[in-house]
Amino acid sequence: MHTLFTDSFAALGRLDNITLVMVFHPQYLESFLKTQHYLLQMDGPLPLHYRHYIGIMAAARHQCSYLVNLHVNDFLHVGGDPKWLNGLENAPPKLQNLGELNKVLAHRPWLITKEHIEQLLKAEAHSWSLAELVHAVVLLTHYHSLASFTFGCGISPEIHCDGGHTFRPPSVSNYCICDITNGNHSMEEMHVNPAGSVSITDSFCEVEALMEKMKQLQECRDEEEASQEEMASRFEIEKRESMFVFSSDDEEVAPARDVSRHFEDTSYGYKDFSRHGLHVPTFRVQDYCWEDHGYSLVNRLYPDVGQLIDEKFHIAYNLTYNTMAMHKDVDTSMLRRAIWNYIHCMFGIRYDDYDYGEINQLLDRSFKVYIKTVVCTPEKATKRMYDSFWRQFKHSEKVHVNLLLIEARMQAELLYALRAITRYMT
Repeated sequence: MHTLFTDSFAALGRLDNITLVMVFHPQYLESFLKTQHYLLQMDGPLPLHYRHYIGIMAAARHQCSYLVNLHVNDFLHVGGDPKWLNGLENAPPKLQNLGELNKVLAHRPWLITKEHIEQLLKAEAHSWSLAELVHAVVLLTHYHSLASFTFGCGISPEIHCDGGHTFRPPSVSNYCICDITNGNHSMEEMHVNPAGSVSITDSFCEVEALMEKMKQLQECRDEEEASQEEMASRFEIEKRESMFVFSSDDEEVAPARDVSRHFEDTSYGYKDFSRHGLHVPTFRVQDYCWEDHGYSLVNRLYPDVGQLIDEKFHIAYNLTYNTMAMHKDVDTSMLRRAIWNYIHCMFGIRYDDYDYGEINQLLDRSFKVYIKTVVCTPEKATKRMYDSFWRQFKHSEKVHVNLLLIEARMQAELLYALRAITRYMT
């Protein structure tokens, strides 16, 4: 762990709160830092100041002032033009042209088409090369997802920054796990909801019930397998149901000027894909998947990055300590897969070999509300949502959930963008 902190400090010149929270899972953190370092600092198609500016554009789409401010400093540090920070309209036209892709990718990636790609690659002036565009797409998806992590874990600014340890709430969430990692709260204090109505017994029952469901599902799996038709219809049911999952805290959050100036069309946000009669065709993983298609495309156009991202996906998906709350020697693979596939289902992505009926068995409503909020509208995440799911689980386990959420989200966005690039190329 000490080495990870040293490496992080050497690479970034700081030890930020994201690192302090991710260190609950050192194996993941190492992969994350390696990938981020490569994207921002190593050889690649885009100049350094462009990389940080794209990070600002992506984080701003989710009103994540924490990440925006980190990258404003980095942008200036690598020689970026301060005028660009007055608003997207002051940046070069080439970056302004990326605004539309940033917007659709962040909020409704299923709408991305090869025409979006063509407009960027064939612009009469200021066109992008394929390699530059892949670098930009990876950065956009990385920072959209990191905004989800920042809000999902309630990360607030470092002590020396605006909003760090002040009485003014630094973000919508107004809570910070970094305080817990630094020992400023007791676990018990964090597990009781504001009304104080959660009894330990209830929470214990919650964990026991979840484990019992996992056991029953495994037995059913062993006994019989649903037909392809049945599996397809269960996916459609789950996809439809995911549209009706929304939180009671679902009010609009108006972006602050310091953040909103970095993107256009501030009213554009997440909308469920089946609303307003819009029918989005299911994205079938056997037709286009990360392992067989996305990975090789990224690696071909931006060498080594496909490998780094692939490793990060695998670590997040397979990470386990075989524990659940107070239980040891538990196989959690079924639960991890349900979380990952639920996120992809919300994005219209379907795995033919998965029984979507398992999702409703394993993920209760408060957990689904948390997942959907953190993945689709992270700026609306609140401490109440964080506290209300898996009340008896450790903070490290809730951070683990957030790692699954951000990697599944990043992969979903990448799949839509890379499929559009592939269609443009063929």
